[in-house]
Amino acid sequence: MVNSDEEPRIGVYICDCGVNIAGVLDNDELREYAATLPNVVKSERYKFMCSEIGQKLIQEDIENGEINRVVVAACSPRMHENTFRKATREAGLNEFLFEQANIREHDSWVHMRQQDDAQSIAQDIVRMAVAKASKLEPLEVMKVEVKPSALVIGAGIAGINVAKDLGDQGFDVTLVEKTPTIGGHMAQLDKTFPTMDCSACIITPEMVEVGNHPNINILNYAEVTKVDGFVGNFKVEITKKPHYVDQEACTGCGGCSDVCPVITGNEFDEGMKERKAIYLPFPQAVPNKFTIDMDHCIKCELCKDECEPDAINFDDKPKKIEKEFGTIIVTTGYKAFDPSDYTPYGFGRFPNVITGLQMERELSSFGPTVGKPVRPSDGKAPHSIAFFQCVGSRSFQPGMNNYCSRVCCMYAMKQARQYKEKHPEAEIYILYMDIRAFGKGYEEFYEIAAREYGINFIRGRAAEVFENPENNNIIIRAEDTLLKRPIELEVDMVVLSVGLEAQEDATVISRLLNVSQTADGFFMEAHPKLRPIDTLSDGIFVAGVAQGPKDIPDTVAQAKGAASGAASLMAQGEVEIEPYFSVINNALCSSCLSCVDLCPYTAISYDKLANLVTINKALCKGCGTCTAACPCNAITQNHFKVSQIMAMIDTAIPTR
Repeated sequence: MVNSDEEPRIGVYICDCGVNIAGVLDNDELREYAATLPNVVKSERYKFMCSEIGQKLIQEDIENGEINRVVVAACSPRMHENTFRKATREAGLNEFLFEQANIREHDSWVHMRQQDDAQSIAQDIVRMAVAKASKLEPLEVMKVEVKPSALVIGAGIAGINVAKDLGDQGFDVTLVEKTPTIGGHMAQLDKTFPTMDCSACIITPEMVEVGNHPNINILNYAEVTKVDGFVGNFKVEITKKPHYVDQEACTGCGGCSDVCPVITGNEFDEGMKERKAIYLPFPQAVPNKFTIDMDHCIKCELCKDECEPDAINFDDKPKKIEKEFGTIIVTTGYKAFDPSDYTPYGFGRFPNVITGLQMERELSSFGPTVGKPVRPSDGKAPHSIAFFQCVGSRSFQPGMNNYCSRVCCMYAMKQARQYKEKHPEAEIYILYMDIRAFGKGYEEFYEIAAREYGINFIRGRAAEVFENPENNNIIIRAEDTLLKRPIELEVDMVVLSVGLEAQEDATVISRLLNVSQTADGFFMEAHPKLRPIDTLSDGIFVAGVAQGPKDIPDTVAQAKGAASGAASLMAQGEVEIEPYFSVINNALCSSCLSCVDLCPYTAISYDKLANLVTINKALCKGCGTCTAACPCNAITQNHFKVSQIMAMIDTAIPTR
């Protein structure tokens, strides 16, 4: 091992990053400037420092004893800090004696059009990195045990695949679903694009397999209510809501539902079909057990009298389940955009304006119309249908979303094609902004819809929607932007292709798990390219639409990736924790508890009996909140000590 305790000898390595950096900065001048800085004994420039050759330049200088500190001026540490740290470690130098100066995102990329100040800013960034490197101290990673059990939150197609993959590898899996059945939105679909496979035929066997898997415990009608601990050792509280039906005793015969006098809307059928107060969400539900909806139940007890297994229990209570897990995978899915508040399209006012998910249920063979879509106003098959695209998506209006939901174009074409197969004479219009057929076989699907099925594509958004009071038809006024003229259509029914949004409880899950959300409410990945299923909380993964809008193949691919990441951690039996945690000097601590209240990761605790504040090293993520807030200067953060930060400030502002 290289001796890092001696006088700092820093090597500075400037990366061209092709033209990303060198196209804006004069890297030869920057290399010469770096060579003049205190403690710098080596200054090099290379086209791609992250390449094998670039890493070897650093390693050879370490192995030859020329340097004992490393500064790489390149891209963001989020991209390649681990790459350079690994290279440093393999050369025999403590990996935490490395510092990365971001001269790409923080300089060249923001000065591509105006390069006047770019060079001096690059000098400032490199100078500060060198100043910090001079004060760096060797650190050691910690190792913690990882329990071979996984918690999967959400049991749609993503959660089912994660649970199945982990269960097949022998890990203990708990699959939590907040509704009475697993399956998620995919169970609501009739067919899937572009192959037009039966959705139920795909997911039902998966649901049954998960339901019967010896290593998977399904906790349906349950929610995660508390999470403590850290990677490998998460302590989780799960609240199982009362079914008011003994799930072990219930045989699923349905006699209770037959005699129930209460009728209400069925959520699974998007309110287009009725259900009883004691119900099974849909025929293929797993578990195939009944639940009582106490919000509508009148407690007439007719179901109790009818139930032969005596499974009805009106005194059922919520149950708290506590369990420890090594990893957590979030697969909570999405909710469809609710167009009720978007008045121009008339949803909720005109009966013959429905959503894409409602149309999906009408097309389903076990849906409210047994696969034969009808107009809600009169129960007749429509002769003309218009699909409105980007409803709730690609808009900066209040209450709308500015992102593309990715699946809406495809499911509109799929539904239009399905209807044309049943009613070849029907006129189908799709009003769109841009058709986004992005996946494998999707463009061909689009061409077939237009060429072989005769579906009319009109480029332009609907501006106004009215109802014809004589026949409840929908009158549409829009502009065909290709023909550059206004148009007016009268159709029997309108289908709003609504987009996908983050689940309503995504913020609750975010706070429980300390997992960040993006501005649109979906869970944030650790890195959009290199770590798309990891989160910044170690041991917690995210997959499917919980991470962002995507189709079924991409959801399943992410689910398998998340399962692989979780399995890798659990198979190792232990995991390394980066030593960026904070440390308390109890001799200086006044026990004011400011840090306890402010810590976003609940990593700091107070022992009242011992009058001692402690930091859980595994929970601490090194955010520095406690360090900044401590009035006694009793807290020090590894790798970001006051001496290291002040060295950067002093060199950034020499006259300070």
